Amino acid sequence: MLSPRTKSALILIAASALSMSASAHTGVEAHSHSGFISGFVHPLFGLDHLAAMVAVGLWSALAARKAGPELAWGPVGFAAMLLVGVVLGLQGVIVPAVEPMIAASLLVTGLLVVSRLRVPGLVAALGVGTFALFHGVAHGLELAGEASAWPTLAGMLTATMLLHCAGLAAGWALRSRQVWLARAAGAGVAAFGGSLLLQMA
Repeated sequence: MLSPRTKSALILIAASALSMSASAHTGVEAHSHSGFISGFVHPLFGLDHLAAMVAVGLWSALAARKAGPELAWGPVGFAAMLLVGVVLGLQGVIVPAVEPMIAASLLVTGLLVVSRLRVPGLVAALGVGTFALFHGVAHGLELAGEASAWPTLAGMLTATMLLHCAGLAAGWALRSRQVWLARAAGAGVAAFGGSLLLQMA
């Protein structure tokens, strides 16, 4: 029988495998009313972001050798480059292949969870950060010209870090027991990303 902690972790990671749209960048309707709350809610209903952010946290926990600063490299790298991408989008910078790269981010982060691949902290930050850049550009282009773009961004970054923390907590709870649950969630995220890429082909 699963412990309450394991059940909570399962609920958190199961949400990351959900798919309701053929578009890699989902949940855009959350920006219809901009502001902090809109920005905060978007990653929770934008399934591409929900899956990617939780998967980054899961991978960081599963691949870490021990508790400590190395847990933060992936989440911090993702959040930092998400911010950079949003700023580029707000300035009207067009980056090619945004949708395919968002889908690819799901495929790759899902596979990282499955494999529990260990890489140096800076490599982890740059790797997931590269994908986060494309997530950020998509949002920045949506928010360009909005008077409340920065409060919306603040809400988005807050939710991003909370989702990373949720993934970290779930991954840490499952890294010794029922690790297969985390890997199954990673496989679901990878399948989500792969299906989106196939639909774009």
